Amino acid sequence: MRPVARFEMPVVWDERHRGHRDITGVFLGLPVAGDEEPDRADALRAVLEGAGAPIVTATDHGDHPLHAVHDPEFVECLATAHTRWVDEGHTKDPGQPLVVPYVFTPAGLTRGGRARRPAAVRADIGRFASDTMTPLAAGTFVAARAAFDAALTACDVVTAGARAAYAAVRPPGHHVGRDFFGGSCYLNNAAGAAEYLRRLGYPRVAVVDIDAHHGNGTQSIFYDRPDVWFGSVHIDPGAGWYPHFVGFADERGEGDGMGTNHNLVLAEGAGDAEWVDAVATLCALAAVFEPQALVVSLGVDAAAEDPNSPLLVSDAGFRVAGAAIAGLAIPTVFVQEGGYVVDRLGGFVLSVLESFERGA
Repeated sequence: MRPVARFEMPVVWDERHRGHRDITGVFLGLPVAGDEEPDRADALRAVLEGAGAPIVTATDHGDHPLHAVHDPEFVECLATAHTRWVDEGHTKDPGQPLVVPYVFTPAGLTRGGRARRPAAVRADIGRFASDTMTPLAAGTFVAARAAFDAALTACDVVTAGARAAYAAVRPPGHHVGRDFFGGSCYLNNAAGAAEYLRRLGYPRVAVVDIDAHHGNGTQSIFYDRPDVWFGSVHIDPGAGWYPHFVGFADERGEGDGMGTNHNLVLAEGAGDAEWVDAVATLCALAAVFEPQALVVSLGVDAAAEDPNSPLLVSDAGFRVAGAAIAGLAIPTVFVQEGGYVVDRLGGFVLSVLESFERGA
């Protein structure tokens, strides 16, 4: 085992992540135990703190930054969903402890009538949910809100003078749009960080997403924005991988945001050579945008060991990616996304961050 070098990047942490636990989603009609559980964050902290990282406690930033990237009615629904679920008796009939949508609202469902907010939470949550694999437990919203605040706290650390900070958060967030959630994500931590940095005075902010899956939520939030650049390297959604509907190379933005969106799509089985080249290309494209600050959606589920994608990236690949990101040489906020092999998760993340520190 390689020796772990000590490093100085601040790690932002919030114990409230533990409230989001014991999640069982529904996949193709069958219950499936979730793998986005508290041991992920515990593994991250153990490795990074052991490497010498100072731990910073997340602070509450209020509702204004949250509503800057998410519709207030969507946030209110998530915040109250579990209480309403209990009050409506669903923990007893049918005995489901988690909030799971019963009906959804595809285009045309309300044609011939006037769209009304459903009285029952089992339908109300379906206005915003994009899948049945992202249910809410009693502590889910508190944990998601803590993750969002942790990402903003990392921005504060960077604004105060640190060249980079890392938000060790869960649940992840890059699959959440302004008014939809899914993919084990509830609030978009990276998008919140990018918008917060803009409002802290950085005129142009770039978001580089290296998670194995497309950051569809982040893309949708900034798709028409000229001041936030978004780039993602991910497994081909056209080959049947989440999020299926978006994430293709021809999605370049719209309106004032035309040209500020870049998707680099990889084939199944792509390894270090293809993935590292795509990350380097993203960084080069971001540099052309001339951003003053950077947010990195740091998913490591592209690892060969991770069952949640067919990519075959190694620890060495993650190290090269960290150095490429450092080459942008601007204030950087890392926000944790995917990565589900718990005994390797911390090591992969450390490889990116350690390499970034050495290259910055």
